[in-house]
Amino acid sequence: MAARYILGCLAVVFLVAATAVSMREGKLGPADLQGACFTISSLGGIGGTSFTPIVNAPEVAILGVVRSKMAPVWDGSAFVPRLMLPLSLSYDHRVIDGALAARFVRYLCGVLEDIRRLVL
Repeated sequence: MAARYILGCLAVVFLVAATAVSMREGKLGPADLQGACFTISSLGGIGGTSFTPIVNAPEVAILGVVRSKMAPVWDGSAFVPRLMLPLSLSYDHRVIDGALAARFVRYLCGVLEDIRRLVL
C-alpha cells in the first residue's frame, strides 16, 4: 500500500508542476480553473503575511498559505527560533464540521513539522 500511496503522491506532484508551468506561460483558461472541491492558495510569493481565503462554489474548502518566517517560540524553558508557516483554512460549514476541519489543520501541521511523516 505504501508504494501505491507514494506513486499517487508523485502523480499529483507532476500534475501540479505541469499546471504551474502552464499557468506561468498563460496557457490556462477559465475552464482549467473550475470544478475543484479543495483549493490551496498562496500569497507567500508576493510577501503576503496573512489573508482570509474565500470559498467559491463548488469548492468546499480553501487553504491559505503565506510567507514563512522565523519567530521566537516558548519551549517550556526558553524561547527558541522556529520557522513558522501561517495557514488559514476556510470551509463551507454546511459540508464540513468545524471539529473535523480543526483536526485536518492539526494533522497537516504535524506533517509539515516533520516532512518524513509523508512517507510513513
